Amino acid sequence: MTTLTETPPVAEPPAPAPAVRRRSTRRRLVPYWLLLPGILWLLVFFALPLVYQASTSVQTGSLEEGYRVTWHFQTYWEALRDYYPQFVKSLLYAGTATLLCLLLGYPLAYLIAFRAGRWRHVLLVLVIAPFFTSFLIRTLAWKTILADGGVVVGALDALHVLDVTSWLGWTEGDRVLATPLAVVCGLTYNFLPFMILPLYTSLERIDGRLHEAAKDLYASPATTFRKVTFPLSMPGVVSGTLLTFIPASGDYVNAELLGSTDTKMIGNVIQTQFLRVLDYPTAAALSFILMAVVLIMVTVYIRRAGTEDLV
Repeated sequence: MTTLTETPPVAEPPAPAPAVRRRSTRRRLVPYWLLLPGILWLLVFFALPLVYQASTSVQTGSLEEGYRVTWHFQTYWEALRDYYPQFVKSLLYAGTATLLCLLLGYPLAYLIAFRAGRWRHVLLVLVIAPFFTSFLIRTLAWKTILADGGVVVGALDALHVLDVTSWLGWTEGDRVLATPLAVVCGLTYNFLPFMILPLYTSLERIDGRLHEAAKDLYASPATTFRKVTFPLSMPGVVSGTLLTFIPASGDYVNAELLGSTDTKMIGNVIQTQFLRVLDYPTAAALSFILMAVVLIMVTVYIRRAGTEDLV
């Protein structure tokens, strides 16, 4: 007999079966198993070569006697001392090409996103059409475009553009090939799609009702662009500039085919040290210096841009 103040005992729920627990554990491990191939890929093809190059940069010796790790960090100082002009040229050419890509790519991306209509997909195909051919073929084509006495050089000379570029030291008289201007033109052309596509993706995400609201508030087109469009497209601007500047700063094909010995970039020096001089420690040290400089610049740029939502 139980009294009115007593509560009947409550039965405890049965413990989950072992099979249910195993299924739950496997379910939690699925994301990690899906990430495993990517992690292994990064370890094998990125981390291990990076560690190997780091050890190479502090080695001493020769190809005949063999190299051994002696922790000779003086190689970094000697590489920077001997080749700092090429570092400056690489950053200058890459920065100029990135700025030109932004100035040329933003209007085109804006046109495709907001004004192209049914021609949008056709224009996007035209943007990526250069990828259908080899990087070398695209670069070699600029040797014909910028040839002495050609249409482009003649038009620039008639407009007195070459007078300004010669004064700046980017061309030599009426010659464009084998000058810094030719290298920058090649970099701009080859990396322009890397700027347009992130910009287009970012602009396409902008809600059109925001533009209508700006018009309802009597904002001019310039004010609408400055207050609404450009701030909302900043993720695309940051992504496009990074995708352009980073590979352009380490490029060597454009400087090799369109430049001269005076326009060699740091990528050309690294290639020469690895494949011709066979000075592996210096080449590895130059690679790490370039990576560190670019990493610092990118970090500062992202912090100053004020956006982490990259496209």
